[in-house]
Amino acid sequence: MIAIGSDHGGFELKQHIMKHLDELGVAYKDFGTYTEDSVDYPDIAKAVAEPIAAGEYEKGILICGTGIGISIAANKIHGIRAALCCDVYSAKMCRQHNDANILCLGGRVTGRELAFLIVDTYLDETFAGDRHQNRINKIHALEK
Repeated sequence: MIAIGSDHGGFELKQHIMKHLDELGVAYKDFGTYTEDSVDYPDIAKAVAEPIAAGEYEKGILICGTGIGISIAANKIHGIRAALCCDVYSAKMCRQHNDANILCLGGRVTGRELAFLIVDTYLDETFAGDRHQNRINKIHALEK
């Protein structure tokens, strides 16, 4: 099961992505927001990132207007490697090389069909390990 959340700027894209996940049979939990009313993206980032960091969910998706703010906020949570991806190749590499556990998207800058391709790639890819594990270990060391 994956965790998903958005602020008001990502709400519409989140609705489309959740429908896409339903069609794929991918289980998820929606951590909000549940309307287009203005909310603060750090609150949503925290709500999604903390249970991922605790091991309750393997991966997550966060969406704000550009994806920038929500990715910055999510990366403040110990153990989170949130990656803002605007293309399929970045989604592939963020999983293979960086073992990203949260995909971030920009609801106001990423079209729906491209977002679906990015999400599919992110969910399908696996961490390559090997030399990349040493780099992930160094990222963890930076958190201390």
